[in-house]
Amino acid sequence: MKVIIDQGSGFCFGVVYAIDLAEEELIRTGHLYCLGDIVHNNMEIERLEKKGLKIIKHEQLKDLRDCKVLIRAHGEPPETYQLAIRNNIELIDASCPVVLKLQNRIRDSFEITSDGDGQVVIYGEKGHAEVNGLVGQTHDEAIVVKTEEDLEKIDFARPVHLFSQTTKSTTGFEKMKGMIRERILNAKGEVGDEDFDLNDTLCRQVSNREPHLRRFANDHDVIVFVSGKKSSNGKALYTVCRDENPRSYFISGPGELDPAWFRDDDSVGICGATSTPMWLMEDVAVKLKLPHDEVAG
Repeated sequence: MKVIIDQGSGFCFGVVYAIDLAEEELIRTGHLYCLGDIVHNNMEIERLEKKGLKIIKHEQLKDLRDCKVLIRAHGEPPETYQLAIRNNIELIDASCPVVLKLQNRIRDSFEITSDGDGQVVIYGEKGHAEVNGLVGQTHDEAIVVKTEEDLEKIDFARPVHLFSQTTKSTTGFEKMKGMIRERILNAKGEVGDEDFDLNDTLCRQVSNREPHLRRFANDHDVIVFVSGKKSSNGKALYTVCRDENPRSYFISGPGELDPAWFRDDDSVGICGATSTPMWLMEDVAVKLKLPHDEVAG
């Protein structure tokens, strides 16, 4: 078999930055708390835990004092920072700059609509770490939508300020935008700028992977998509591959490979999510019993 690792896959810059900050602190002190999974990939978390990283849940933060805690790339709501001040916790803030910019834009829109004239709507996964941070900018008043059924939460007689979780798919966002526009048109008979404030806040480093992966999936007989099962980005990008190539398989690590998926003359493409480390995709290639120098870079 011929195996190619997609060099466009792997950590986005926000995840790289968070892990770099964590490793720098671990080298200095050998211990660091992280608020939530630093990345949605269990194998990468296990690697960092061996170096001294301790993942904590939000409800545990209130019991910590006089220590250092990493804020991961997903960002946090204002309440987290307020609690840290009260408990003398030093925050190592690795919030992705793209996410921080989005938080500021949502906070500004919420202030505009705080008199009741309008509503902030976020296209995303309810309960997702990034979305929790975004909703927190609105005192938890933002409306989170993912499906057409969720649109019932919106009052289309009032202006809609639409934003998106940064890691959602372009296709999904376009579909949601179209459904909202249609509902406003039905409610008002027209859609003016004052009726629909549309904000495309998708991260282009993530969304640009979709067309690239479509080409990559078509270039190979078999696609092995490597991702943590909790990664929403991984689920979305795997769907892109599967839509283009029915011989696409989702795995979390080398141990999940099935020899029945492959033929001797196959061209196998290995790719992954923004939360998938390159070393893990390389381990998958090794598991396929290929010499290291045959794994394309």
